[in-house]
Amino acid sequence: MKLENYELHLPSYSVGKEVYNQIGKICKPYGTKVLVIGGKKALSAAFDKISKNAADGGLDIIGKEIYGTDCTYEAVERLAALTSFQEADMVFAVGGGKAIDTCKCLCIECEKPVFTFPTIASNCAACTSVSIMYHEDGTFFKPHFFTHPAAHAFIDTQIIAAAPYRYLWAGIGDTYAKNYEAEISSRGEKLPHYTEVGVGFSKMCLTPMLEYGRQALEDNKKGVATEALEQVVLAIVVTTAIVSIFLTRDFTPDYNSGLAHACFYALTAYPVIEKEHLHGEVVGFGVLYALLVDGQQEEFEKIYALNKELGLPVRIADIGITEEQFFETMDRIPQMSDIRHYPYAVTKEMLMQAYETIEQLPV
Repeated sequence: MKLENYELHLPSYSVGKEVYNQIGKICKPYGTKVLVIGGKKALSAAFDKISKNAADGGLDIIGKEIYGTDCTYEAVERLAALTSFQEADMVFAVGGGKAIDTCKCLCIECEKPVFTFPTIASNCAACTSVSIMYHEDGTFFKPHFFTHPAAHAFIDTQIIAAAPYRYLWAGIGDTYAKNYEAEISSRGEKLPHYTEVGVGFSKMCLTPMLEYGRQALEDNKKGVATEALEQVVLAIVVTTAIVSIFLTRDFTPDYNSGLAHACFYALTAYPVIEKEHLHGEVVGFGVLYALLVDGQQEEFEKIYALNKELGLPVRIADIGITEEQFFETMDRIPQMSDIRHYPYAVTKEMLMQAYETIEQLPV
């Protein structure tokens, strides 16, 4: 194994119901002028609380902007041209994955400090060092990697608890996928330290979901920030991000993705996926195919039971896809970059066999 010099930066974060009161202490060393960028619903949910705590901490919010609708380079260029962005000392990125990823792409390359404020827990964008870029038509484009994540993440569990539960629900599917994809993608290899740490740590993406997932969803439905909800939020937002940073140290998705994500990205060819379903929801569905293709029958039964218990999809009808569309998707999945580093070639025949197994199970 070749020796090399490299750097690796892990996320900094605060978590709890009142973490916004740390805004001044953590952010003021970077300046005082703040541009807040986020999604429309996210800003409605969090801006007032952010604004009050920023003012109490001696910061001046000089602008508030909607990021757009997708994380695209066009959206980044539009925001970069704003006078308020050019004058700001830092950016507060507020919302879900697409809003936060847009702000990271906007700021990290030009070395403007960006602080993240996730208002939902559907993914790990608040703590990762990558932005998932899309085309203007909403289809997946590519990952855009950075050398470090945002300067700090403020994870307010009360705001997340007040969000619609379907985001946490989808986040569970995206998170447990990391465990299986990392283990399969790295199988049989002698790994460098950073990759081995990521693979080993990925187990913590699964265990909290099995232990706390159901209770966390029930608490989320009630709008209550509890220990169970916090444990699941931390697994989704922080643990998965740390795993991803270790696994993508070389700026490739080779160990950080797999068949579950290949299924998702291949399915984005159909508008119903992006319009009516969430990323993690469909990835959780894809995990079932990944486990069957890999011959992990016991793990398949565990995740199939978990998906049914939580209401995550188990059949193509659950994600609004017809049999004809899924058969077409099976032609694309083996070509997806997410499985280029798999320990074996995934074939349409493997996928068809998994499909027949899953679709024939009793409802």
